[in-house]
Formats: sequence, structure tokens, C-alpha cells
Amino acid sequence: MPAKCTLPLPEGKHMPSFLTMARWFLLLLLSSAGVAQAVSLRIGSAFDPQTMDPHAIALLYHSRVAYQIHESLVGRDEKFKPEPALALSWQMTAPTRWTFKLRPGVSFHDGSAFTADDAVFSLERALAPPSQRAFQLKGVTAVRKIDALTIEIQLEAPDAVLPEKLQFVSIMSKAWSEKHGVQRAQDFNARQETHAVRHANGTGPFRLERYEPDVRTTLRRHPAWWGWADKRHGNLEQVSFVTIRSDATRLAALATGEVDLVLDPPYQDIQRLKADPRIRLAQTADIGQQYFTFDQSRDELQDSDVKGRNPFKDLRVRQAVYHALNVPLIVDKVLRGQAQPTGAFLSPLVDGSPAELDRRLPFDPARARALLAEAGYPKGFSVTLDCVNVAWRENVCQAAAAMLTQVGIRTTLRSSPSNQFFPKLTQGTASFVEFGWTASPDAWNSLNGLFRTYDRSGLGSFNAGRYSNPKLDVLIDAIRIEPDLTRRRAMVATVLRMVADDLPYVPLYRRTLTWAMLRKVTLVQWPNDTLELRWVRVQ
Repeated sequence: MPAKCTLPLPEGKHMPSFLTMARWFLLLLLSSAGVAQAVSLRIGSAFDPQTMDPHAIALLYHSRVAYQIHESLVGRDEKFKPEPALALSWQMTAPTRWTFKLRPGVSFHDGSAFTADDAVFSLERALAPPSQRAFQLKGVTAVRKIDALTIEIQLEAPDAVLPEKLQFVSIMSKAWSEKHGVQRAQDFNARQETHAVRHANGTGPFRLERYEPDVRTTLRRHPAWWGWADKRHGNLEQVSFVTIRSDATRLAALATGEVDLVLDPPYQDIQRLKADPRIRLAQTADIGQQYFTFDQSRDELQDSDVKGRNPFKDLRVRQAVYHALNVPLIVDKVLRGQAQPTGAFLSPLVDGSPAELDRRLPFDPARARALLAEAGYPKGFSVTLDCVNVAWRENVCQAAAAMLTQVGIRTTLRSSPSNQFFPKLTQGTASFVEFGWTASPDAWNSLNGLFRTYDRSGLGSFNAGRYSNPKLDVLIDAIRIEPDLTRRRAMVATVLRMVADDLPYVPLYRRTLTWAMLRKVTLVQWPNDTLELRWVRVQ
């Protein structure tokens, strides 16, 4: 039985017009008939997606929104395993050639049909500067159309895991991009404004209704999406991503029902949320992790009292930083136990990552001071630590800065909003920086993005310290083309052990990913901290 109608009669000084009364009676009739109102979901997050251009940046907080709108050739299922998306099937037809059969009957949000022309255009756009997705496609030499629903990807060398690399390489409408002058990706680092910054036309389950930077992003269900017939999928009609930077305000909005889901609840409140009967938590281990990395390209450290030298080029100084950090204490006190300290450079969830590397070097301030003295810095030196101004990351950086200062590395914290902070990573302009990386199950993307020598072709795109080791480069390049999985895993382990010896990064911790939601919300949680709206159901 439908709920009892409590619709008030129209009010006013005069009798309402016939049209007004007709509208009111229509609403009454629909309510009495039990017609459901549109199901909506309101998500509170500390982060803004920054842009709607799917190739402009490769950030978690961007992906959470952009990949509800756009799809890739290959997706992932509820278990985080590869599954067909805009490509129905794929096959290696020669050692350096893959053929992808595209899904028929797919439409973009403007009603136009998805074809091979769009796939070719999009992959070429993602490959070309200033796209920040080019690092995933290293080795692709050409993309060509075979017929209306078939494309061929040509490679410079064999790549047995190419399909895995295609998730998050979004497919855009060629005609729409040409119409709006966005044939090339937005230059995010240069703060370029293009039509694709605030508009989008994808094939995904949700279309962009409105993007208000730093305020709200509103999505609406794409009724013609090819996947809605799948019974796994949810019932959302509208979704709002609401940017609420204050932790307290974000949780207050959840408590009062102003938002239904918080993707980044503050750590100090998680135990309280567990005890709240109105709230349900989803938790899983993170496939990504946090690091500190160092400037290793400049001969003089910027903004430091050491002149003519760069202390971070000395392994002993990098080791001193590692020994100075009491990461278990940071996890316990700052993150309230909602993380796992790690000495690994990639999560054990990544194929080939050795389990023994997960053990950290010991916290040893005396050893840190001795290493600094051996390196020629008995009185230490000053440095600026860059961190994004999100509360939990900023708090970790503050604690780390105090620990480093105690051993003589006088650390000044500089916090910046995300639109200023993230370009420092891709441009390599920071001296000492905290950042997070979300890996994929195959290691190559991470090894290439983080540890490969940087160049503009898509190598080392997120190598923020511009670290370079030619021996490592040779191995990373070889992993990309190694077809035997056993040998590939062994090569991954070798690379990660070499990184541990060279220490271009200090590994910190992997979070326990926690999402807090009202009990009416059910969803699937992936280990990459990305929510797939297609699976969300609101009672």
C-alpha cells in the first residue's frame, strides 16, 4: 500500500487557477498511485574532482567522478577483476597487435552512437601531451579502425597485459570533442580552461548535469546506458558529490541526513561511527599507499640553508629520513590505528610485490643523526615539506616534520590546496613531498609511473623527485613486454628490491579504507577507494 498522502492544499489569497489545481490533483494522483520519487544519493567528500576532462589528470578524487560519466574499453567487476566494458572481447592477433571488438548499441549522453572512430580518437588523445594518462599506454605505436566496431592496437613490443592497462583510459565522443575544440586534453598544470573542464559527454551510466568547482557535482542517470539490464546494478537516478572540506561539517551532514555517504570520514570518529545505529561502515585494505619522496634532480636544494648541495642525493640522508620517522606511532596516534605501517613500495595486493619488503626499517633517531653526520651534515639542514591541505594528510605531515626536526632535518610544513599541490608532483617542482599512489593489480603502471626516469612521452609521469636509475629503467621496460607471468613476477620483485636499496621514496603506510553511509545505502567497495555508482542501491 502507498503511504498516506499528506500533500497540502494550495494556499493563497485568491482561488487558485484551473492550471494550478490541475497540477495539484496530478501530484495527488501520482502520490496515491504509489509512484516512487527519483532515488538520489548525496556524497560528501573533502575533495573536488578538479576537472571533467578524463585525460587531464590521473588522480583518485578525479577518477571517482569522471569514470561514472566516461567508460573505458576494459572495466572491472565487483571482485576487482577485469571484465568487458566498451570492448566486448579482445585478442592478441600477433605478438605486437591486439584486436578489440567493440560493444554494439552504445550511445553517448547526447544520443550519438559510439563507434570505432571514437575509440581511436580517444586512445590517440590519451596518448598525446598534455594528457596525464599517457603513462598507461607506453608502447602503443598506433590505433586504427578495422570496421565500425573493431579497432586494432599496434605495439612497439609484445605486451601480454595490455587490456589491464586500458581501465581509466576514457572513451570520448570524437564529434563532440571536435565541435567544442577539445581534441587535446586540458593542460591541467597550466590551469588551462577548456569546454571539457565543466562539460562532458560520455557513455557511462551517469551523465554530467552540472559541475560547480569546489561546491557540487551533479550527475543524472543515463537511461540508455547499455548495462542497466544487469541485475547487479543499482537504482540511482541522481547523484551529488558535495565538496565539504571540514571534517566536522562533513560528519554533521551525514548525521543530519544532508548527505547519505562520506568517502573520507576523519579517523578520530571511526570508532564512534561504528557505534552509531544509523550508520554503516564499509572497510577494506587499500591497494595504494602513502610516501615521502625527495628532489634528486637539482644540484642545490631549494628553500634550504644548505647552499651549493642537495643533501637528498646522498643515500645516507634518505636513510636518515627513514630512521627518523616513527610511522607506527603516527598510525596509532594520528590515524587512530586505521592504517598499516609498511616498508614496501607497492602493496602485497599488487602482483609480484615481495611480502618481506612490507617490514619497515626500525625507528632509530640516533642512527638517523649518525647517518647525517657521515653524509657531511652534522648540524643537519632545513627543508620544506609539501603536503595537500586535507586534514589527515596534513596531520601526518605535521607529526613527521616534528620527528625530522628532532634529528636535525629542520622541516617546515607547507600545505596547499589540491589544485596547487598536485601540479608540483607532475612537474617535479617540490623539494620534499608527501603523496599517495593508487596502484592497479598489475605492477607495470606503478613501476613506470613512480620509478622510471621521467620524460614527456609517458615515462615516470608521477616520479615527483625526478629520480633516475638506468639499470632500473631497463628492467621496468622489460617487464612491460615480458609475456611469462612467472618471469614477470620475478622481475617485479627485483625492481622493488632495487628501489628498497636505493630509497628514492620513503614508504609510510597503507590506509584502511573506510566509507560511512546511512543504513539505507548498499554498495560495492573496491580496494582503490573508488566508488562505482552503477552498483549503489538506496532503499
